[in-house]
Amino acid sequence: MAAQPTSKQTAVQTPKGAWQITFLLFLFMLVNFADKIVVGLAGVPIVTELKLQPQQFGLLGSSFFFLFSISAIVVGFIANRVPARWVLLVLALIWALAQFPMVGTVGLTTLLICRVILGAGEGPAFSVAAHAIYKWFPDEKRTLPTAILSQGSAFGVIVAVPALNWVIVNHNWHYAFGALGVVGLLWALAWLVLGKEGPLAEVSSMQAVEPKIPYARLLTSRTFIGCIAATFGAYWALSLGLTWFTPFIVRGLGFSQQQAGFISILPWVFGATIVLLTGWISQVMMTRGVSTRGARGVLGAAPLVVGGAILATLPYAHSTGLQIALLVAGTGLSGSIYVVCPPMIGEFTPVSQRGAMIAIYGALYTLSGIIAPAVMGSVIQHSATLLDGYFTGFTINAAILAASGLLGLLLLWPNTERARLAGQSVATHPTVVPAKACESRDPYRVMWL
Repeated sequence: MAAQPTSKQTAVQTPKGAWQITFLLFLFMLVNFADKIVVGLAGVPIVTELKLQPQQFGLLGSSFFFLFSISAIVVGFIANRVPARWVLLVLALIWALAQFPMVGTVGLTTLLICRVILGAGEGPAFSVAAHAIYKWFPDEKRTLPTAILSQGSAFGVIVAVPALNWVIVNHNWHYAFGALGVVGLLWALAWLVLGKEGPLAEVSSMQAVEPKIPYARLLTSRTFIGCIAATFGAYWALSLGLTWFTPFIVRGLGFSQQQAGFISILPWVFGATIVLLTGWISQVMMTRGVSTRGARGVLGAAPLVVGGAILATLPYAHSTGLQIALLVAGTGLSGSIYVVCPPMIGEFTPVSQRGAMIAIYGALYTLSGIIAPAVMGSVIQHSATLLDGYFTGFTINAAILAASGLLGLLLLWPNTERARLAGQSVATHPTVVPAKACESRDPYRVMWL
């Protein structure tokens, strides 16, 4: 039988420096999403200069994700063996260097190649960053740091959109890419000086005491499949926002590029609020004894269903203000799932396999990033009017959001998943290691022994 952690074992103090690392990784994700949003923000100037059709611009939006998933899986396995500090540094350098070619005169081919390279560098970003943070916080304290990490995406847009839009309006879109390259280099320098590896659950030491679980069992577990299904829908909405939100505001609703820069912030402000609330509420629920099924699974999946229902009403709204409000609310609610899924996967995954599992999760759900922008571009190009095309594309998004949320509600049971897989692990590895053997590393993992 698996040993249960005692109160003494679970009273783990957060190591000194944990919040400094969290802040640095928050900035890491801020740069990450500023890099993502720039093509959508500069969409109209890019389309005008390069004379692109909607399908071509949709292809440009999708190109970012061509190697995104493959890279996420490969680097995820590397992160199991290489300190996260160095993996993160290399990723940041790739991002920065991929931006500089756009400073000069470029065609669609060069732009596509650079976005593919950037996507390969950014694919593993969140999973490796989450894996790094989990080396600084025990399981019951991971939801809030995960929420803060996720907020790097929202603040990346909130901070970057006005600044980059100012560059686009007052200079040109080429310099916006160059500015992001410089920012990426500055973060890499700061991380080189201040970044450290977390003291909890060091993989090399845990491998000796923690039995592994076959990846086939982990990848086919109900909760893992539920996380992929739920986040697939959320990322469909996010990738549309990255590529098509600003063009919709400018060409669909008739706002100027300068006005669109401010309006484009709204979904991310609302999404940031949802993510922080989800992280805080989840942690409060857990401290009050609510199971992770409720405090993570239901809390993360239910807003997807509500968001899909809201987004489905968009074509029936007759004022631009209401249309923007519905789009902001419908897509923003989906942010809740990003906060809860990595901790849920961490609940039932051995530490030595966690980096790869979170990376595989990220690789699979972000496949929607390849599909969604291209689908929207095709729908727009083949619709009777531009606005009809946008509304049809967002209706498709609404159906996918609602379906993904329902699948999440059905499949996300991390507490029972942990018990089931732990029982299988003990049956496969009957040797029980005393809890003291891992007290100094990660006492939360004694549930596996």
